[in-house]
Amino acid sequence: MAGILDEVDKRTNLVGENRLEILMFRLQGRQLFAINVFKVQEVLSCPRLTSIPQAHSATRGLATIRNKTIPVIDLAAAIGQKPLEVSPDNLIIITEYNGTVQAFLVRAVERIVNLNWESIKAPPRSVGRQNYLTAVTRVDEQLVEIIDVEKILSEIIGEDLYLADAQPLHDKEGNRLKFLIADDSLVARNQVRRTLEQIDVDCEVTTTGKEALDLLKKHADEGIDVAEEFKLVISDIEMPEMDGYTLTTEIRNDDRLKNLNIMLHSSLSGGFNESMTQKVKADKFIPKFKAEELVGEIKSLLEEKGVI
Repeated sequence: MAGILDEVDKRTNLVGENRLEILMFRLQGRQLFAINVFKVQEVLSCPRLTSIPQAHSATRGLATIRNKTIPVIDLAAAIGQKPLEVSPDNLIIITEYNGTVQAFLVRAVERIVNLNWESIKAPPRSVGRQNYLTAVTRVDEQLVEIIDVEKILSEIIGEDLYLADAQPLHDKEGNRLKFLIADDSLVARNQVRRTLEQIDVDCEVTTTGKEALDLLKKHADEGIDVAEEFKLVISDIEMPEMDGYTLTTEIRNDDRLKNLNIMLHSSLSGGFNESMTQKVKADKFIPKFKAEELVGEIKSLLEEKGVI
């Protein structure tokens, strides 16, 4: 098992090329699930856990890994399946999301697969809004379900969207601002929208980078000045069909769109995102999700750009 992630650190150059690599695993039964390798630190046999009084039912306990205490979340239980056994026969995937480290208990890890975002699709509408998927794809004719980790963490850890000083954010003439949001996670979209509603910002929401780009091009084809229509584009990085880096590149390469202000907003952590933000000419990168920090960075950027 130690060998499966030996090359993870070398794989980050895929980001920004509309490609990603997923780590596939199983919970109960034969269904394959996956998460982005870029968020994985290592995979280990499940160690002995220390129980947490009054914890969420999917949080199975705390593991001590290299002198660090990490919560272990049973992914099967978190998505409504039968809980997995806490046993060395099962594995934990140690990950970093939104600046926090946690481990996910799984039954088995399969392999890493290199994919193009175009091959990754939004879940079919028939699965309903209460599912735990951000996307689906096929590998060797098998359906792979990509887990919406942000939704799981929101349900287990909770979210704080309250702004202590929610002053309306208007332009210099006192007009209401409109932003375009692109994010494949329903939870993340709602977090951004509900935060911005507190400062009287109007939001148009899309679920993929391609959907956002198509909308912008449609407006431009109709003769609309998109930089006047949308004072800011806030885009996730990981999205089906087109990632946020590629969306930014496409916007900057279109003379009708290139003046848009763009903020990349992602649960991907690390300084790598800062360099990629500069490479694709986005205006700012901010990690998910702290409501006060998001609003503060938005105000700073729009002041710099002379919008407010």
